[in-house]
Amino acid sequence: MPEIEFIRPGHTFIIAEGGVNHNGDVGRAHSLIDAAADAGVDAIKFQTWRAEGLATAEAPKAAYQLETTGSGGNQLDMLRELELPEEAIPELIAHAQDRGIRFLSTPHDWEAIDILDRFDVFAYKVGSPDLTNIPWLAHMATKGRPIILSTGMGTLSEVDEAVQRIRAEGNEKIVLLHCITSYPAKFQDCNLRAMQTLHQAFQVPVGYSDHTPGVEVSVAAVAMGASVIEKHFTLDRNLPGPDHLASLEPDQLRALVDGIRNVETALGSAIKQPVPIEQDIKPMVRKSVVATRNIPAGSTITADLITTKRPGTGIAPKYLESLLGRHVSEDIPEDAILQWAQIR
Repeated sequence: MPEIEFIRPGHTFIIAEGGVNHNGDVGRAHSLIDAAADAGVDAIKFQTWRAEGLATAEAPKAAYQLETTGSGGNQLDMLRELELPEEAIPELIAHAQDRGIRFLSTPHDWEAIDILDRFDVFAYKVGSPDLTNIPWLAHMATKGRPIILSTGMGTLSEVDEAVQRIRAEGNEKIVLLHCITSYPAKFQDCNLRAMQTLHQAFQVPVGYSDHTPGVEVSVAAVAMGASVIEKHFTLDRNLPGPDHLASLEPDQLRALVDGIRNVETALGSAIKQPVPIEQDIKPMVRKSVVATRNIPAGSTITADLITTKRPGTGIAPKYLESLLGRHVSEDIPEDAILQWAQIR
């Protein structure tokens, strides 16, 4: 796989998806950056578009958007209210850098690709709706930046078409995110194993863009090999707007980060061997061969004369059967732990 600088073994790249949860307010976008940094994520992500370049007046709201924003207007009206001005991008990038996290944005139209390129973003994050926007992906690929591509609503053949076109433009820096495009996504729809299918099929880093409530599915994805996790978050789930209800609040985002980092540590080594603390405990809890009663010197060991008990400081239980028929060289008291020096 080609080297992608933000993909590191043992460290999941966590993207806090601020998305449109600023509600078009640059000040709230800055507050989202602070909350994301406080939670310990790696990157904050917004979305970049001109509403007229993203949707026509004929585009209706999706069902979840109707539920969260009401039945009035269409997508174009809603998007105008959620648009971040281009001139705000440099200050948001600077703020993120000052807080020690990275800035990402999802471009949603052709111009946005070029805008983000001018601001020298470290990668592009592509939303699931543009998985099949092949010429648009090709234009993005020519910029030479890593592409984090969500695959919600997609089939494996559609993912293949997108990947092949990106590669055809000379860009091998691809990360694929399994995703379920539903807000919120149901647990029974997650099919996390599909993330592993993406890795096997395309031999690229994979991850999960999580729209489920809570944090457990993202943590599970990390245990299954996710290199990147993306999760929507908001300052307050009660705010108006299409995505707040399907987002984590800051304390939940912190719990997500902590859970992922704990799992990364717990994954550890693939070698099955005792860890140092077990070496201290092992002799205390394992067992040894023990005399069930007094055994005089010279006696032949029979099954009724020995059993196994703690601690494990004498002859190991696996040798119990091989001791039968052998002789003891000295008197062994009842309940004494047998040692090899006593056996002949």
